[in-house]
Amino acid sequence: MNSLEAGIVIIGAGPAGMAAACAASGQRVIVIDDNHAAGGQIWRGGHGKSPAHRWLRRFHEAGAKLISASRVIGLGASPNTLLVEQADCSVTITYRRLIVATGAREFFLPFPGWTLPNVVGVGGLQALVKSGVPVEGKRIVIAGSGPLLLAAAAILRGRGAHVSLIAEQASFKAIARFAARLGLFPGKVREGLRLACQLLAVPYKTGAWVEAAHGNRSVASASIVSGGKRWLETCDYLAVAYGLTPNLEIPMLLGCEVHDGRVVVDTLQETTVPDVYCAGEPTGIGGVELSLAEGEIAGACAAGRADAVAGAMARRDRWRSFASALNQAFALRPELQSLAKPDTLICRCEDVTAGRLAAYQSWRSAKLHTRCGMGPCQARICGPALEFLRGWRADSVRPPLFPARVDSLAHLHHESNQSQNGVLA
Repeated sequence: MNSLEAGIVIIGAGPAGMAAACAASGQRVIVIDDNHAAGGQIWRGGHGKSPAHRWLRRFHEAGAKLISASRVIGLGASPNTLLVEQADCSVTITYRRLIVATGAREFFLPFPGWTLPNVVGVGGLQALVKSGVPVEGKRIVIAGSGPLLLAAAAILRGRGAHVSLIAEQASFKAIARFAARLGLFPGKVREGLRLACQLLAVPYKTGAWVEAAHGNRSVASASIVSGGKRWLETCDYLAVAYGLTPNLEIPMLLGCEVHDGRVVVDTLQETTVPDVYCAGEPTGIGGVELSLAEGEIAGACAAGRADAVAGAMARRDRWRSFASALNQAFALRPELQSLAKPDTLICRCEDVTAGRLAAYQSWRSAKLHTRCGMGPCQARICGPALEFLRGWRADSVRPPLFPARVDSLAHLHHESNQSQNGVLA
């Protein structure tokens, strides 16, 4: 097995990880990311535009070593060591300090028909289009919650799609209160006005959500609920997501304290595990500006430059207030907890329905009897959904963190045995 060493290792090459690498410039830095290029999901395919282009240039000039198309699947036997699976081999990477910037994924809530072909996540469809999937002339319904609905709709319209409806579950009153606070953030006002101009012809309904998707070989229509009314919207694609949920698997595996769905950090972005820092969405969903500020703080502090982060701390505080207002405005309504019917799949990997899960009172009991959450996605989809639907929360994770090759699993088993036997302790 190959091995690498670095003073600072950063997991994640999205905005937070890139900012951390830039702030740690001059140190020996390794950045691990599962994509083929830096930028994360938010800047995928947008590298020719600002601010993505500026940050990518700064990232490459910082001199960090990017290990792309790679995933951390577990911990090594020796302290401060990660086991990383690459396309054709596995490698151990040893660090002095670690920065976790693993970002977030889309949050899905099951509803009848959500497993039909062409029912996808909002960000998922956006990523597919950026990767070249044609949508010209396609009828698309976008639903769920959060500003991503508008951003995705603008991109899809720009690619020639017909966006027939944007259904936002938050109420008009909540969104109006949020909009009134945007005066404190001029950049967001400009961004909102730009999106509004691009989406003038698209119906935008608040207090509306998808009740069910219908179709045979593929989705053909969606049942929409709003203000006590129900109607069908025909569509070729139905894109639904209810915001984002942090990727907490690696911090939990490292033993970092997690509270209320976010990694606990101090003012320097250090977690409860010494020399392990965390930045971006794992510390709480807050958007790209907050991720950049937190990444800069984490990178500078990991590099021993804590005296140079006053400006970044001020930006962090400012964008945390924005994130708080955002999360309050787009909080999920209780009606969404009753979308799933007894025959609706909750765990798609193991074909477990809501009806089967109704017999159990805890996540552990449900897993033991139904294998819910034990499939290839390892509860990344059904876990957050069940936390919202049933109040169940996973309290631990186990390696491998992702499906891995047999040779990688053999290395992981070997490392685990060495750790247990104290060979490398």
